[in-house]
Amino acid sequence: MCDLIEERMVFGPGSLKGQPAVLDDDKRAIIYAAYEVFPQGHEFAGRRRFKRVGVSVRKGLAKTELMAWVTQGELHPEGPVRCDGFDAYGQPVGRPVVDPYIPLLAVTVEQVEELAFGALYMMVTEGPDADLFDATQERIVRLDERGRADGKAVPLANSPGARDGARTTFQGFDEPHRLHLPRQVAAHETMVANLEKRVLEDPWGLYVGTAGEPGQGSVAEGVHAEAKAIDKGEIDEPQLFYFHREAGPGYDMNDLDQRIAAVAEATGPVGEYGPGQFRSIAKQWDRPKADKKYLERVWLNRWTRSDEQAFDPKKRLTLLVDEDPFKRNAFVTAGFDGARFRDSTGIVITHVESGRQKLWSLWEREDYNLDPETGELEPWEIDEAEVTESVTKLMTDLEVWRFNADPPHWTETVGSWAGTWDCVEEWWTNRIKAMAYAVRNYGEAMDTGAVTFVAGDPLEEKFAEHMGNAGRKDVNLWDDAEDSDEHQRGRQLFILRKLHTDRKFDAQMAAILSWEARLEAIKQGAKPRRRRGTVKRLR
Repeated sequence: MCDLIEERMVFGPGSLKGQPAVLDDDKRAIIYAAYEVFPQGHEFAGRRRFKRVGVSVRKGLAKTELMAWVTQGELHPEGPVRCDGFDAYGQPVGRPVVDPYIPLLAVTVEQVEELAFGALYMMVTEGPDADLFDATQERIVRLDERGRADGKAVPLANSPGARDGARTTFQGFDEPHRLHLPRQVAAHETMVANLEKRVLEDPWGLYVGTAGEPGQGSVAEGVHAEAKAIDKGEIDEPQLFYFHREAGPGYDMNDLDQRIAAVAEATGPVGEYGPGQFRSIAKQWDRPKADKKYLERVWLNRWTRSDEQAFDPKKRLTLLVDEDPFKRNAFVTAGFDGARFRDSTGIVITHVESGRQKLWSLWEREDYNLDPETGELEPWEIDEAEVTESVTKLMTDLEVWRFNADPPHWTETVGSWAGTWDCVEEWWTNRIKAMAYAVRNYGEAMDTGAVTFVAGDPLEEKFAEHMGNAGRKDVNLWDDAEDSDEHQRGRQLFILRKLHTDRKFDAQMAAILSWEARLEAIKQGAKPRRRRGTVKRLR
């Protein structure tokens, strides 16, 4: 397939229009994965390994060309795109698709004609194999050896009809982050269901685009979430291959050099297409009233804008420490937060002397299944006895000076704990001013390195995930710190919010409550209780 692209295809509209196609390392790797088949001897020998392939990269990396090249290969009368058995060395032998039907879906027909279909039209008509196709702006038809129609590719803005849908052999979704309206999402589901109809041609689908808006419910967001579930091992025998490249966290987007580095990371091995390209992209952040959220999404391919996160995940990596001070009877504070009937609940402990934290316990809802009759989320509840058992073990194994617990959803439970252990305190997180200053205190602790985390702890990855999921919501409060703006003193404070409805951050909220308890312990000069020694007769 890679040979076919580079020997028989050309670049689409743009500076390289009509020049021979060239695959960079990323695109070559994607194509290798996309056309992987089960090996000889396997029960599905020769069948496609993946039914769907997702490609998510930043703007300007020839995504449109990739979609068009793959589509042309799927339509080509000599395209080696399906397995036709194995040679003497056990390697698969390729063959073209029989009577291909290829719908390319986008927000509007006009858009798909301008993007993948438009690039395909130009490539087909100006490439070396133009005589093998009959192309118009409405469809591209493959011709057989007698000049008759033998398959086609068409632009679509809606789901293919019942007749066409039954014939799909390959389908493309151009910029799926723009497909978020109910009818568009429904069209996507219909098209995916159609992939099972022409079994002999082993049909599949390709998604190509950039990151979208979290919470919008787009097709791209669904594919991205599925890929994350695969990465966590939550889906057995996945049929999706997903390639995503973005700029990681931790870049200071106010610094030009760091923005350039972020663009370089989001670009990958292909590098700059011309001298100074990365700098030119990074300078866009300096434009007055620039839409920085948009710039970060399209040029860094991030689903979450960095300044929407409450805390810097990259900073956290510098605060990991190997030593675990949480031995038996360690002097600690604790925080508890979460919902009993949705999302998650967590307990975080803080070593009073060192400021080290770790996640003591976490309960999470792993799925969000809808009841087929009501359309509501299926019931889910954390076992109260299990949570109380964990708190009891905490109180038994460690010396807890204060346990700050957010009561909502656990009011009676927290009350019963307070009746059992004097250290339990109700700490309501819905108090905006108190919460804003608590979040500020935690941020300062990270900035100064006062708070650290236990590296290698079994729950550290989950703890870090919850921190990364915590977003910021500015409030009408300012602290008394110096600000660069001469007309205003202080920094605007913020509280925590969800970056996405499915992203849980209760463990991070518990960490803040635990840290507030530690600050109070230090303020009061709290010391661990003197423990009675054991009297032992020596002689």
